[in-house]
Amino acid sequence: MIRKDVLVWGGGTGGVAAALQAARSGASTMLLTPGPWLGGMVSAAGVCAPDGHELSCWQTGMWGAFLRELHCSEPSGLDQNWVSCFGYRPQQAEDILQRWVHNEPLLQWCGDCELRNLSQRDGLIQRLEVQQGPASQQQRLFVEADIFIDGSDLGDLLALTDVPYRWGWEAKEQWDEPSAPTQHRLINEAFFKHQPVQSPTWVVMGQLKQSGPPSKPLLPSQPFEYSTAAFGLERTITYGRLPGGLVMLNWPLHGNDWHHGLHRAVSSDPLDRTELANEMKAHSASFLSALQECSDGWITPGKAFPGANPSVALMPYWRESRRLIGTTTVTENELLPVSAGARRGSIPLDDDGQCTSIAVGTYANDHHYPGEDWPLASKSCRWGGRWTGTPFCIPYGALVSETVPNLLMADKGFSVSHMANGATRLQPLILNIGQAAGLAAALSVHRSCLPTEVPVSVLQTHLLHDPTAPAAVLPLWQWPAWHPHWRTAQEQGLAAPEQVDAMGLLAPSRSVHLDQPGLNEAHIDRHEEFLKGRVSSTADGGFQFSSDDEHWPLITLEPAINAWLHQQDRPTGMVRVRVVRNPWGPWLRLIGVID
Repeated sequence: MIRKDVLVWGGGTGGVAAALQAARSGASTMLLTPGPWLGGMVSAAGVCAPDGHELSCWQTGMWGAFLRELHCSEPSGLDQNWVSCFGYRPQQAEDILQRWVHNEPLLQWCGDCELRNLSQRDGLIQRLEVQQGPASQQQRLFVEADIFIDGSDLGDLLALTDVPYRWGWEAKEQWDEPSAPTQHRLINEAFFKHQPVQSPTWVVMGQLKQSGPPSKPLLPSQPFEYSTAAFGLERTITYGRLPGGLVMLNWPLHGNDWHHGLHRAVSSDPLDRTELANEMKAHSASFLSALQECSDGWITPGKAFPGANPSVALMPYWRESRRLIGTTTVTENELLPVSAGARRGSIPLDDDGQCTSIAVGTYANDHHYPGEDWPLASKSCRWGGRWTGTPFCIPYGALVSETVPNLLMADKGFSVSHMANGATRLQPLILNIGQAAGLAAALSVHRSCLPTEVPVSVLQTHLLHDPTAPAAVLPLWQWPAWHPHWRTAQEQGLAAPEQVDAMGLLAPSRSVHLDQPGLNEAHIDRHEEFLKGRVSSTADGGFQFSSDDEHWPLITLEPAINAWLHQQDRPTGMVRVRVVRNPWGPWLRLIGVID
């Protein structure tokens, strides 16, 4: 028998974040994962061009720390593709996470585990039973703990409890979500029976040759003949380009999303799950083969993962999980801007008017199904020369439930609606939700209480002041994570949530103005260049940099520079700037305006 303060059933990105934070916060912690890698989406599933949280004001918490490590570890930089502002190799991410795990003396990790059983008493989880190791050397482990965390992609631990959970669609009548289907449609239309959840993808990796794309590419073979119709072959392939010409194939437009028999994802029969996995892998391998053929060999199978087939990810990219019925549920209504022209969702408050947010999400809602795009209420805005998602809050009550009070959710399975899940399922937010769950678990241990009894204000304070990965809890656009007043602005927002949109302009408790971020204060990027030219606006709401020698689209991730770009009296003459090139965007990322 093994005894720990905190036990994390992982495999997902949120699981490793939760285990790390629990151990860093002083709780003896065990992390169990079903495979040999522990990073979930960010490594084992190969989703290595993260979506959301790209702006410097959102690069906080475990996500910000992870991103900074990636920047340090990749010699060619992370500006590698056009779907994201970041691209890295799966092994890089896994190496970072495993190093972090091995450096924590209070954290024990066991991979290659199979979850077998769960014991409960008086509504509390008492013990997990797992089989650990390869088939020829398996051993049975029994692990007891005070607090349990589900950090899996499909809510595996939640499913073993004796409480109900959500899976799939909810009707518009339940929460009045603007994009949800009516109960009549859910009952009568076959689509909803065949498509219970968002379609997953089994990522495969390609490798680009130096020769470049063919001048006259062919159409991909069936069933992928329409996959390049919207963007052309080159853009379709470089969508997920990674360092060294590795290519993440995670293409939603008639590509390698898988839409068939998704009920098998949560089947109790392992043969069903194996059958689904084999179909998904075969489909993605066929997509890579079709692209290789129509590109005349420009893309070939890549090498990114251990094992006999190094082009195939170690696990699928599950976009949706079994979901906790928590004390609070995040619905589409909480994600959407609070009013016309607003640029954030609602701030969650308790009965006393205190903010209950423990993480900030930013992704623009995105659902994957066969056929036409599902019509979704807009939550995007033009910012810094590109489209970005408007931010929203995750309340602590979405991670916990009165029905299983010593269980915390740390991955996609927290209490969220099917419609809202399209914006909450992404890597950066899940890392920070996992961090909050791990911290809440450690606080429960230290205070000898259940997670449902941890004061949210205490959790928020610890998140903001975490010595390794301080994490934002409020959506404050004005303050980049690198700025010395970032934390002060967050604290002021918590003290006066009704004035959150003014934070950064005035310190309400002391009536003192805070120094605003400057135009040339962002940290040095080793890939930056100094250029001189003119910055102008474009008809589509974007920006362009022009010099005597070149013309580039221009973006920024810095709040102060975004404000400068939108100034009516911005200088029209020559300016000196600091930029990082992304040839595959293509764009220049503006990080400093010198004069």
